Amino acid sequence: MPRLITTSRRHALMSMTEVLAKLAGIDARAAFDAALMRERLSGTGVGDGVAIPHAPVAGVTRPIAAFARLDPPQDFDALDNRPADLVFLLLSPPERGGDHLKALARVSRFLRHADLREKLRTARGAEEIYALFAGAVRSSAA
Repeated sequence: MPRLITTSRRHALMSMTEVLAKLAGIDARAAFDAALMRERLSGTGVGDGVAIPHAPVAGVTRPIAAFARLDPPQDFDALDNRPADLVFLLLSPPERGGDHLKALARVSRFLRHADLREKLRTARGAEEIYALFAGAVRSSAA
């Protein structure tokens, strides 16, 4: 989902959870409710235009994720008050908290790099975005 035209944080979460739910064969409403409930606890904006919403969801067997560039950027309550245009949604099995934290840390480390954020913002399509994430996975596995 390279570009997501959205009207709110809630709309972005709904759109992204619907895509993930369809691909993973899980209940879309349950995924959306879990992500929204986590978001209400505290915003998932990490700054520099990045948000990493995340939640445990019943039926998920391993961590799954979706990435989108929001147009226009939306408020995810980041400490720097900057709205997020880069959103990485992570859903994980409720009983595998350790895997969830590892995946969250890995995504956070990746998105902390200004050069990679800029490449994500300027990538021309899903293939370029996928290549950036795949390259990061390969380099961290080495």
